[in-house]
Amino acid sequence: MKKALCLQHVSFEGPGVFQPYLEKRGFTLQRTLVPTEGIPRNIPDLLLVMGGPMSVNDADLWIGEELAFIRQTIEAEVPVLGVCLGSQFIAKALGGQVNPGPRLEIGPVPIALTVEEDTDPVFGMFPPTLDVFQWHGEGLTLPPGAILLGSSEHYPVQAFRFGKRTYGLLFHLELEPEGIEALCRECANDVQLAGTTAEDVLESASRVLPQSHELAERLITHLTSC
Repeated sequence: MKKALCLQHVSFEGPGVFQPYLEKRGFTLQRTLVPTEGIPRNIPDLLLVMGGPMSVNDADLWIGEELAFIRQTIEAEVPVLGVCLGSQFIAKALGGQVNPGPRLEIGPVPIALTVEEDTDPVFGMFPPTLDVFQWHGEGLTLPPGAILLGSSEHYPVQAFRFGKRTYGLLFHLELEPEGIEALCRECANDVQLAGTTAEDVLESASRVLPQSHELAERLITHLTSC
């Protein structure tokens, strides 16, 4: 049985719907809380890199170790998917930059997809505009050699692909209502800074989760077929 590795940075930001979609495709999933448990030695058959409230520009030793592991995994041509902070890890590992954004984005935000069906096997199958759930205050630059898949008004790089097997998403496709509730609880200061409430975040998220989960399953199906 193939093994997927999920790098978590906080306990409340896990794989969400990615886990059952991976298990449906015959994968087992190992979770590792990197700041306290470190990086496993062996490269998996698929790598998930999840979100978190920290920055890839922080000086913690584990951040440099994770960047090196991500580079090694990509070079081994293993499928890699990064979400939010995870996409910033991938971008920096590939030579891109991560910087503070113009505003904190929390809740559904429309993104414009920049690809057509013949140029990306996943995002090319969706409408040109897509509402997705966001929770971030930093953005990223497109890494050298990567293909831009989506952008928004305030963050020009919302999604990218590197090669055929590496995807970075600044937004969250994996979240279920319980995960959003956990974010609102654990990051309550972000909710206040964004000028909204946990109730409004949950209510607005419910409108975009079904399509997000559809895209999440398509993405996992593609990555497990590479």
